[in-house]
Amino acid sequence: MAATNGGHKQPSTCLDTTSPVIKRLGAALASIPLYQTALADAPPAFKELGIRYSHYDEDALNDSKLIFGSPKRYDIDVTQLWFETPVGGSWSVAMDVQNDSMSGASPWFVGANIDGQPGVIMSGASIHDNRVEVGVTTRYFWADGNAGFNVSHSKEDDYEARSMSFDVAWNSDNNSRTWSASVSSSNDTVQPVQENIPVFTEREALDTESLYFGVSQVLSSTAIARIGLGYTISKGFLSDPYKLNDNRPDEHDRLALSAGYRKYFIEQRGALQLDYRYYHDDWGTDSHTAEIAWHQDIKQHSVKPYIRVYSQSRADFFNPIADVSTTYFADDYRLSAYGATTVGIHGFYQLGDWRLEAQLERYKTDSGSGLGGNLAAPALVDFWRGTIGLTWRFD
Repeated sequence: MAATNGGHKQPSTCLDTTSPVIKRLGAALASIPLYQTALADAPPAFKELGIRYSHYDEDALNDSKLIFGSPKRYDIDVTQLWFETPVGGSWSVAMDVQNDSMSGASPWFVGANIDGQPGVIMSGASIHDNRVEVGVTTRYFWADGNAGFNVSHSKEDDYEARSMSFDVAWNSDNNSRTWSASVSSSNDTVQPVQENIPVFTEREALDTESLYFGVSQVLSSTAIARIGLGYTISKGFLSDPYKLNDNRPDEHDRLALSAGYRKYFIEQRGALQLDYRYYHDDWGTDSHTAEIAWHQDIKQHSVKPYIRVYSQSRADFFNPIADVSTTYFADDYRLSAYGATTVGIHGFYQLGDWRLEAQLERYKTDSGSGLGGNLAAPALVDFWRGTIGLTWRFD
């Protein structure tokens, strides 16, 4: 989505939203959704049409961790198409269409190797699935803020989701502070496909509601900070039907506290990005995420190298070896204790009304850097992800 810089009011403080420095700071923040509302109080000045393609490729499972099945894991090709246009003087409308094409082998359950160490039994054959998601957003702008309403629908072979969300952001009198809030709801239906592994669920439902509140504060003519708190609750079928003995609670409460800081350095023509997120849920998992990035201006172009570090504790009912005596059980690696590091680079090249973007990142997990011990799953995922996109703005 396009982020626009509104100039409806001249602030009474030393902050000047028309200065080149603030405009560059706003450009550096435009790729970060939680910051967009801090400098966005007017509908987009242009129509925007964009297409983006991403390829996600998981590393093959190590032979020492494989007991049976294919070591090949998921490949996902994602194609996104969006269009946004102003409507009148106070509205914008946007439409997003996304298609995901997935293939690969899925872990079925964790067993024991001949040496007694945990190993993975895979599904044994390639799984193919396709997901299509369509979303429409309408947004209203006024002098001190904006509000948007979104509806979306996604469908794949075994899963269907319908969701809606509402968000609002409003500014202080001098435009130095922005409050933002959002609420969303999703109603999902799970209908597992019977393929080469037994599935014992035919049709289940899942409902999810989320709330978020945040504040962005301009600290100086070259710096801005924000803090946000989000809460999500899911009720219904939360187990994985494709994993043997997987049985999870039918309610999941999550709390996330996030904070960030951006500072633009005039002489270097670049902005420093610092982000932190703390997560806690009632399944016993805590996690910490920290990211540092540098947005470098190169004339009207930009490049951003970044590194992200993550660590989490295991869920209370996670165990790498099945324990059917407990009420709840899961051997899903995503519920284990582990750490991960992401290293990437993102950039765009501006040529008139056209913008070409590209991104490449590498994600590596570490079973020894989880919180509260090293009880990790043997099937941790490492992956590469690459993205290329093209955007056209026109009257």
